[in-house]
Amino acid sequence: MLQRIQTIYLLCSVGVSAGLIFVFELWTTEADAKVFAKDAIYVFVAFLASAFLALVTIFRYKNRKSQFMLGRLNIILNFFLLGFFVYQSLNVSGETAVSEKGIGMLLPIVSIVLLALANKAIKKDEDLVKSVDRLR
Repeated sequence: MLQRIQTIYLLCSVGVSAGLIFVFELWTTEADAKVFAKDAIYVFVAFLASAFLALVTIFRYKNRKSQFMLGRLNIILNFFLLGFFVYQSLNVSGETAVSEKGIGMLLPIVSIVLLALANKAIKKDEDLVKSVDRLR
């Protein structure tokens, strides 16, 4: 059902992954140029893939196991994105392109939290359905 709490969490995750990447910069270079997700194509694609997975997860409401699995896959994708940001900001070999970190590097963390809350609600629904089936 689309009116469940996990739908709200997943929609917020879509908003973070697809909308806020245009608002918050990821980092600032040494030349004081702000780098957004659309400027780095691989980061942009990863954010859009995360938003697409969350959107697909919303419409898989009839198959809760598949919905739960897609949520976990999306969490893994966001962890890879977060790992890339940590690597990019902590790269100490010579001159680095990142001189100042932006708040956009925290967007995968927000998305991970929202996806974990959605998965918790999906698991709760699955447990409720299993308990009702046991009573029949």
